[in-house]
Amino acid sequence: MDAIEERKVYRLVLTGGPCGGKTTGQSRLCTFFENLGWKVFRVPETATILLSGGIKFADLVAEEVYKFQENLLRTMIQIENTYFELGRTSNKNCLIICDRGFMDASAYISKEKWDRMMRSNNWNPVELRDNRYNQIIHMVSAANGAEQFYATEEHSCRSEGVTLARELDYKAASAWIGHPYFDVIDNSTDFENKVNRMIECVCQKLGIDIGDRLSITSRKVKFLVSGPMPPDTSFPAFQDFEVVHHYLQCAGPRVQARLRKRGQNGRWSYIHTIRRPQQHGQSIEVRTQLSHRDYLNMLTQQDDAHFTIYKKRRCFLVNNQYFQMDIYKEPSHPRCKGLILLETYTSLTGDKLKAILPKFLNIVKEVTGQPDYSMFNLSLREDWNNTKKFCYSLHDQDDAEVKTNGHSQKMINGKA
Repeated sequence: MDAIEERKVYRLVLTGGPCGGKTTGQSRLCTFFENLGWKVFRVPETATILLSGGIKFADLVAEEVYKFQENLLRTMIQIENTYFELGRTSNKNCLIICDRGFMDASAYISKEKWDRMMRSNNWNPVELRDNRYNQIIHMVSAANGAEQFYATEEHSCRSEGVTLARELDYKAASAWIGHPYFDVIDNSTDFENKVNRMIECVCQKLGIDIGDRLSITSRKVKFLVSGPMPPDTSFPAFQDFEVVHHYLQCAGPRVQARLRKRGQNGRWSYIHTIRRPQQHGQSIEVRTQLSHRDYLNMLTQQDDAHFTIYKKRRCFLVNNQYFQMDIYKEPSHPRCKGLILLETYTSLTGDKLKAILPKFLNIVKEVTGQPDYSMFNLSLREDWNNTKKFCYSLHDQDDAEVKTNGHSQKMINGKA
């Protein structure tokens, strides 16, 4: 692979509620990646550009507001495309930070008008949400959890009170529900660590090893959920997806590679993931977005030792926490029948972690790090008692309990 192919262009949307730290966070993120030798482009917020020209919504009639929102999106797409093209021709790794993205506009318009706008412009919201950007980060408003720091004086386009700011914060976050890499940075720490968590979150998705430079670590936690599923009306706003995973053949036993096909309404996105051990006791996942052609080509490397995994994935937001719930579907190994797993990223533990979990789900127990609930192991065709492929940890064997009676649930340092 030549140098051009190895360069990364990472398209990030930094969004959030009023007074969430988006402006400061963008500046800090820019400095951090420039210090790593990356080229960083910052796409300005389209709404701010247009509103600073003297437009007042109070002076507009309904149809004028609709046309303004439509033209705002057209302008946003063109501005972003200009920076995306510059990123593609850059001779360095390139981070493109978008100050809000396409779906943010849906928070300020009725669903009826939004659907009309999508149809009249031949825009596909699934494509523009899931495939246009690599990652979405939502910075929760100070009005939700850090009220004493909420202020409007230093922002010329901000006038919201605390109650309205909370409503706008939730709407802005809900607009992105369903994106495969959507992270919510709440106010559970002080502002300095809030920004550090945001930067660390980007580095994790990119597979950049930052050691202990950023002290507050958010980790993936996983829970076993017992059926039957509650009715859809019990859930807040959600998005459902069909997800298909294929494990691929790998050269080494401590490396895992897989393909993911994820779709909604006939539109699909494709991701290649390589999971390997790294320093500092962490396993790192490096994800690459694929075209449909590349996906089909890589599918020829499928590992026949694994079943193809089929799931329905439901994404939703509860207590400022973004959850993904995977409902395993047939065909699969009998061990997956009726299996429902809930995942989220958080730095909380103990009772604080329990407090943010959805109350409408029957959560049996936490299974974070337990190899019996690793998708790699769940997909194995052979019985666990008879296979040599059962994976306890991607780290050294000393980090996992020695295998007895086929398999064990004890893990000291590994992440399943």
